[in-house]
Amino acid sequence: MSCLSKKHRLKNSKDFNKLYKSGKKWHTHSFVAFFSPYENFHIAYVASKKVGNAIKRAKAKRVLRALCLENENKIQKGKYIFVAKEKLFEKSFEELKKDFNYAMKKLQLIKNENPN
Repeated sequence: MSCLSKKHRLKNSKDFNKLYKSGKKWHTHSFVAFFSPYENFHIAYVASKKVGNAIKRAKAKRVLRALCLENENKIQKGKYIFVAKEKLFEKSFEELKKDFNYAMKKLQLIKNENPN
């Protein structure tokens, strides 16, 4: 499983709409995470024009991708959408990692490391 491979990208607008309407979501100061259970891993990174110009939007998506890549073995399979907020650039990467882990715990998406 890789957060970066093409086969794991979420592309279909029906999937986006369904996930926005009926998926679990958690807001942090720097991003919003949407999740829906699924047997495979599909993911999308979104940064609207509210985040900034094209350069800032691309950087926001790279940061979100890096957060996911760092934690991909810890989170459950499913469909994810990560939406960047303007305040993403106000925090260090370490603070963003804490936010990401907190959001995943609140959504109950962290895999149990001990099967007992």
